[in-house]
Amino acid sequence: MYSYSDFDARYVATRNAQFRAQVERRLDGSLTEEEFRPLRLMNGLYLQLHAYMLRVAIPYGTLNSGQMRQLAMIAERWDKGYGHFTTRQNIQYNWPNLKDVPDILDALAEVEMHAIQTSGNTIRNVTADHFAGAAADEIADPRPVAELIRQWSTDHPEFQFLPRKFKIAVTGAPADRAVTAAHDIGLRIVKNDTGEIGYTVLVGGGLGRTPMIGKIIDPFVPESDLLPYLEAVVSVWNLLGRRDNKYKARIKITVHEHGIDEIRSLVEARFAETRQAFSGVDQEMLAAIRAQFAAPEFRDAPTDAFDQAYAADPVFRAWADTNLAEHRAPGYAIAQISLKKHGETPGDATAEQMRVMADLAQRYGHDELRISHEQNVVLPHVHRSDLPAIHAELAAHGLATANIGLVSDIIACPGMDYCALATARSIPIAQEIATRIDALKIEHEVGGLKIKISGCINACGHHHVGHIGILGLDRAGVENYQITLGGDHTEAASLGERTGPGFPADEIVPAVERIIKSYLAERMNAEEGFLDTYRRTGMAPFKAALYPAKEETRANAA
Repeated sequence: MYSYSDFDARYVATRNAQFRAQVERRLDGSLTEEEFRPLRLMNGLYLQLHAYMLRVAIPYGTLNSGQMRQLAMIAERWDKGYGHFTTRQNIQYNWPNLKDVPDILDALAEVEMHAIQTSGNTIRNVTADHFAGAAADEIADPRPVAELIRQWSTDHPEFQFLPRKFKIAVTGAPADRAVTAAHDIGLRIVKNDTGEIGYTVLVGGGLGRTPMIGKIIDPFVPESDLLPYLEAVVSVWNLLGRRDNKYKARIKITVHEHGIDEIRSLVEARFAETRQAFSGVDQEMLAAIRAQFAAPEFRDAPTDAFDQAYAADPVFRAWADTNLAEHRAPGYAIAQISLKKHGETPGDATAEQMRVMADLAQRYGHDELRISHEQNVVLPHVHRSDLPAIHAELAAHGLATANIGLVSDIIACPGMDYCALATARSIPIAQEIATRIDALKIEHEVGGLKIKISGCINACGHHHVGHIGILGLDRAGVENYQITLGGDHTEAASLGERTGPGFPADEIVPAVERIIKSYLAERMNAEEGFLDTYRRTGMAPFKAALYPAKEETRANAA
């Protein structure tokens, strides 16, 4: 993984020193909160419902054990003993005192981490496939180019005051595990007919109050042209983007208003200029960065220990069947650690759990961890012979829930328990759904089913692309939850369709249960997944299950 250069270290230290002085001025009253706001946002510090919140960047979701242990230390020393992993592959601390934030940033710098550009109208933390460098279906590791984009975009003088925030995601495999179609720019690594590596570039994706699926602006941008092409895209939007209305400022609205053909034409014209301005130094940088992402030395060893545990232990077998993914190296697996134990807060990890995961990565996982956009943690490189020991350690610390990709593996934003923008709670709803599903003992029968919950229209919980999406809203002072069905976050991305009227908080869990039972009744066989069933049958059977009284009234009237 990438290690800081001397320049990186000096840059972060300088930024931290600047912010320390700004915090001191805020504390002594020299700066008002209004004056302090843009300064703190440049350093990832938000003011939420009850306290400040610090959002720490985990570029493309990659950590080593030392960094994870430092995150645990920060949680214990300066917060309430836990951190919250987000859909942007970041970690958030919800309770830091303002006076302690400069010390937190210095502690992060000790392990080559920071909170720069995790907020504000800039290019945010670049996200990537959480199986990067390990997946069996991978064309190329997306992390080197994600790191190049991070370096290019950090403090880019032209892009520090964009019309709105700007998010980029990169995936290196045909299976899109980075939700690229829901980003301002989505990059998909592809090969052309001659075997040359390039990028399919999507623009104008995004969720929120106006959800849109990204459109392909160029099906193949050669790797040598990628950075000047990205510069052209962002530069065109920076000039065209709306600054008179923040709700219409994102690039998705610009693409919608002007059309993809006009945007493509403008980008191509700008690209002719930016391409000349790049002297090739970006490719030299990429080559140096790529060398730091060399694959670990995989060992050749028998897998007898795995085979024996798999045959003898049904609990281990259930975990292995659900939480492991195929690795590109023989004898290895990708182990996914669920932060969604039934009834717990999705995405939260205690300091103790962080240290356990760090220890496992160091002992068994070539010192690598990944944070997924689904708010889980990944050990990308583990030999199968070590998996029984890994599972036992995870189980001892509440981290061995066998539910990756299942109904209780719910994405949920912090909602009204923390967020100043939220209009409804997300966490309790996620907890209640998971607890109910566990009580019914149908989770493995249901199979893969993605539930995503947002506590407001900003859609931080990605509800628009959930198989079952739940949006919490305020209706005359009462929490009300709308349901959408049929969303898809993969390479076949689609937005969910609203079912009808929303449900009060005490009715949303039974409503979800009716949807799931309707799916079980409607599917052709156990191999037909929820999306396949929904696409085959349409909304009608699910709507009848959700609103039985209305359907009965309509039938009687007919």
